Amino acid sequence: MTRRDWERGDIRGRDFPVHLDALRIAGPRFLTEGFRATGSMGTNNSVAAITELEPFSGGSTGRKALLSVTYEHSDPELPERLFVKFSRDFDNELRDRGKRQMESEVRFGLLSQIPDFPVAVPRCLFAEYHVESGSGILISERIAFGAGGIEPHHPKAQDYEIENVRAHYDVLVAALARLAGSHRAGRFPDDVMAHFESGPAKVKAREGKSCAADQVRSRVIRYADFAAQCPQLLPASIRSEAFIDLLLTEVPRSFEHADALRTALRESARDLFAFCHWNANIDNAWYWQNRNGDLACGLLDWGNVGVMNMVTALSSALVFAEPDFVIENLDHFFDLFSGVFAEVGGGPLDPALLKLQFSLQMVVGGLQWPLDIVPLILRHLPVLTSATDRFDPRIADDEFLRTQLHLLTAYLMLWQASDPGGLIDRAAAAAKGP
Repeated sequence: MTRRDWERGDIRGRDFPVHLDALRIAGPRFLTEGFRATGSMGTNNSVAAITELEPFSGGSTGRKALLSVTYEHSDPELPERLFVKFSRDFDNELRDRGKRQMESEVRFGLLSQIPDFPVAVPRCLFAEYHVESGSGILISERIAFGAGGIEPHHPKAQDYEIENVRAHYDVLVAALARLAGSHRAGRFPDDVMAHFESGPAKVKAREGKSCAADQVRSRVIRYADFAAQCPQLLPASIRSEAFIDLLLTEVPRSFEHADALRTALRESARDLFAFCHWNANIDNAWYWQNRNGDLACGLLDWGNVGVMNMVTALSSALVFAEPDFVIENLDHFFDLFSGVFAEVGGGPLDPALLKLQFSLQMVVGGLQWPLDIVPLILRHLPVLTSATDRFDPRIADDEFLRTQLHLLTAYLMLWQASDPGGLIDRAAAAAKGP
């Protein structure tokens, strides 16, 4: 693909390098001018030298790099260990497709510089984005996982390795509630917020295409075959004959009554939109003990941040937790979110409404996306059939296989716990009217 070395940003009007080699050539002078332009560094200081600039592997979009610098005048407020994200990956078309996600992340990086921002985030030193090309750059503080009192990084779908896991999700849910509640309380500048995508478009984008009844049943049968081949990888509750019968009955009905379910989903979501992190899995957070000895957390990776359904954001945060843990604590998390949301000025929020919306979100898609994970998992069938359980290193150490198996399990268990038959009956009855 065609590669330009520099673009002029549309956010601050600053020229910026769009890939690592261009940043390396630009050197300390660019960093100095960029940090000054965003107010991250005063005009009486400058970047003296780059001591590290190395590629970093990770994430699903763009290129990343580890950057370390020294300053002309040492300043405890200026981090020396930095992280660079480019929206583009000119050598990988698949990773480059996600380049549009960074516009909201760049705007958020600048928003997070306002005083008393309600959530801990890596300090943004420079951010810029070019809309036409999708090229962008974000330079922020690097979080030192496993050092200086910060816990080691927690990979997604491995919560079984975390001690006191509920405390970790309590502070994560509370952080999401503070962010959403602060937005609803009007604490963010209107001119900045005007640039963030509103939630209805995101929700609409998630709606799957309609599916014929025979297609739905074939997906369920394919899952049933997988469950029979690899029973050691799935909880008994989602591989039993009764559960398969439930899928064969209720999944086709969810497509039959799709319009009624979507109407119920929209009506219950009317007052649930606020500014949220789109993907607050536990691997996009960092944890430490605060001055009072209590657990605290900050959030990373703000791509696609915007105004969206708060329950969608909560679902995204919880989906990689152990599903039985989520089911057991779901009411607690909705109560916690509602309480913190109100405390920061967001207004009253009914936990029962959050739970209804959560259940509807689990049912309205007819499990089409989760059931379509099965073919991706089956590509690893020789490993799966010989694995002792899901904790087998051949699964646990393979991020793709571990996370896809987890998502399939989590969605099926959460769907089952959401009373799909009852929700469908009530939505269908409401659609008929009195």
